[in-house]
Parts: sequence; C-alpha cells; structure tokens
Amino acid sequence: MKSLAVIGSQWGDEGKGKIVDVITRQASWVVRFQGGNNAGHTVVVDGKTIKLNLLPSGVLREGCRVAVGAGVVLDGMALMREIDSVRASGISVTPQRLVVDGRVPLVLPYHREIDRVREEARGGNKIGTTLRGIGPAYEERASRVGLRLCDLRDGEVAQTVLKERLKEVSAYLAGCFGSTVSLSLEEHLEEVARLQESVLPFMGDVSFEISRAISSGERVVFEGAQGCLLDVAFGTVPFVTSSHTSAGGISVGVGVGPRSVDRILGLAKAYTTRVGSGPFPTELLDAQGDELRQRGAEYGTVTGRPRRCGWLDIVALRYAIRVSGIDCLALTKLDVLSGLETIRIATAYRTPDGRELEDLPLWDRQSSLWTPVYRELPGWQEDISGVRSFADLPHQAQQYVEAVASLAGCPVVLVGVGQSRDATLWVPGTPKEFYEFVGTESRC
Repeated sequence: MKSLAVIGSQWGDEGKGKIVDVITRQASWVVRFQGGNNAGHTVVVDGKTIKLNLLPSGVLREGCRVAVGAGVVLDGMALMREIDSVRASGISVTPQRLVVDGRVPLVLPYHREIDRVREEARGGNKIGTTLRGIGPAYEERASRVGLRLCDLRDGEVAQTVLKERLKEVSAYLAGCFGSTVSLSLEEHLEEVARLQESVLPFMGDVSFEISRAISSGERVVFEGAQGCLLDVAFGTVPFVTSSHTSAGGISVGVGVGPRSVDRILGLAKAYTTRVGSGPFPTELLDAQGDELRQRGAEYGTVTGRPRRCGWLDIVALRYAIRVSGIDCLALTKLDVLSGLETIRIATAYRTPDGRELEDLPLWDRQSSLWTPVYRELPGWQEDISGVRSFADLPHQAQQYVEAVASLAGCPVVLVGVGQSRDATLWVPGTPKEFYEFVGTESRC
C-alpha cells in the first residue's frame, strides 16, 4: 500500500487532522483535494495545539511535502496568515515543501460579500455557511469565470477579469437583494498584488507532482475536509458544503486517476455531531446532548459555533461507507463516552407509517419525521484517556468498538482516546499493510 485517503464519514469534525498527523510518519506527500478555509483541523503535538484550515496536516511532519490540489478554492490571504502562524511554531513552510496548484480558484472579498448578503436574506432558513465565500467561489468555477491562481502571473489579465466580475456582482447584489455595498476595485487589486508577491512562489502543478510520486512508489495521503454527509451531491442537500467531500472528489480535486488510491480510511466519532442547520435524526436536545458537547469540547474550529450532538448514527455511517468506498474505519473520541451508564447506537430509522429503514434514503422534507431505532450497550466508568493499548480498554469499551464495526459492516482499525498523537490505538486484526504504511508496530 502506497496511497491512503482519509475521509470524514459524518458531518465533519471527526478528527481527520489528528489521524492524518498520526499516520504520516513515513509519508512523502499529504494532499488536500477539496474545500477551503471553511474547514478546520486541530492537531496537538508535544502539548501544543495547532489549528489548520488550508495547510494539510502533514505539514507538521518534517520531511513530508504538502500540496493543495485544484479542487480547493483558495483564500490566499488566509493561507499566508496560516503559514505565518505555523512558522511561528517552529515549522518550516517553504516553496520546496508546499505546492499550491495553479488551477485553484481564488476567494476574494466580493465572494465573502455575496455569501454574507445571501445568508442574511435567508432569514430563519439559513444554511449555516461559514461566510468565507466558499460557495460563491465554487459557483464561479462552474460558470468558468473568476480568477485562478495562475491568472495572477499576468497583472493586466487579473485587472480585466476583476473589473468585469465586480461590475456583474454589484449589479447582482443590488438587483436581487437591494444591497448598497460598494465593491472597491482598488481594494481587490491591492489584495491581488499581495498574492502575487506572497502566494505565487508556492504555485505548481499538483497533478503532475502527485502522479509522479505515486508512480515512483512514494507514500501519499489524501486528506479530506468536512465529511461525506456534507457532499454537494450526496449529502443532506441543501444543508451541505459546495464541494465533493466523498472519496470520489480525489480524482477531480487532485488530477489523478481513481486507481491512484489504494485504501480509504473513513473517520467517525464515537458519537455524532454537526454544525449549522439540517437534518440530524439522532440529535440529543437535552442535558445529555449538552454533556457530550462539554465533554468533547464540541465547538467549531473555524467558527467557534457550538456543535449539535447526538448518538452514533450507523444508518448514516453505512451510507458514507458505501458512497466513498471506505475500506476501514477510525473511531475517534471514544474517551468522551466514559462515565455513561448506557450508550445508544441508531441502527435504523422508523417512518411515520411504521417501516424501518436500515439504509439511508434520499434526504428530503420527510426526513424530519424519521425516528431512530436504537440499540443500547453498557457504558464504562473508567477514564480511558491514558490508555495506550486496545487490550487495556475496559471490556465494555472494546465491546462498543466491536459493535460499531459489526453494525457498520466495516472493520475499525484505529481508536482515538485523546488529542495527542500517542492517544491513538491500533485494533486487533488490523491488516499488516497499515502498520507498514505508517511505519509503526502493532500496539493492540
């Protein structure tokens, strides 16, 4: 195994940053393939918390190169702020380590203004966007307008495109929303000038670099952002992001063939969370939900918004496994469930007419009427955050992991019991190829 994809299998926030950091000890490359700075990964290294939005988590591994594929929409100023922050932690980020594909669409101030005006106009029907301009930037890519990073090599081209876009966007905002905001060409040109100086040195061809690396037998990790249930086509539309968050997004987001990915690792919390609006069948709207939020510090990395919390939803998890072709699972934040007398897992949905659905149907207006069918499992009282071997977990915790694997129809290979790198446990029966890829010994 030379390539591995790490994909969120819920509504994001599953702990992808930490798991990517754990498995990249021997990786040559880590590649982001979709999303933008609306996604956040938090990693704890040597007691220091590092938050990433655009940089792949592999940047924390010395000797590992990182890439931002063409499927990402890039806020260049946010990228430079992030690079400065990471450098302040003593981590090297140079054009030799970081490659940003020249094809990435740029997120500029007018994209954020479109995002803000639209969301305000929705009133009580807000989607829950991060207001970072991600959706409008993806719309421009589909419409074949707007600026890409490679366009900044020619200042006259950039200026011409910006003039036309600002004229069209101003007319759109005024005509459709009555907006009187003035979009300054000068402000946009100043940002473009800063990007020409600071971001262009990182520009390259990620498709070429990663294809060559795979052909050479180098280890490559594809790092997903957000989660399968937020996929623009297969998620809980319209309460989704604007990119393909499933494993299928790798080919078009990086520019490599589907066979370039050897294995797909899906991440799921031991419970379920989501940020913003949209269906959430297992949500706990009571003290237990509040308790999970406090125990798990469930607040968005990007927005700081409190996450909605509920029991693990196996129906949705099986759907993500099918849509992304997930081979195995990493179950994170198992330690958050410590101290609960009983833990519940949703194994099906019951419809108003009494039918039970074990596979996720199309999300529609009827989904709010589905009632979860739960299986109850005994909890454990011990604090497991200091456990460093799966065999040392309480019997009930091991039972819970085994039940998740059985119900999901997918093996669990890793279990997270804390934020640090070493708080990640290998599960007995994990294929040897995973240990070899990571470069570690089994610590079951």
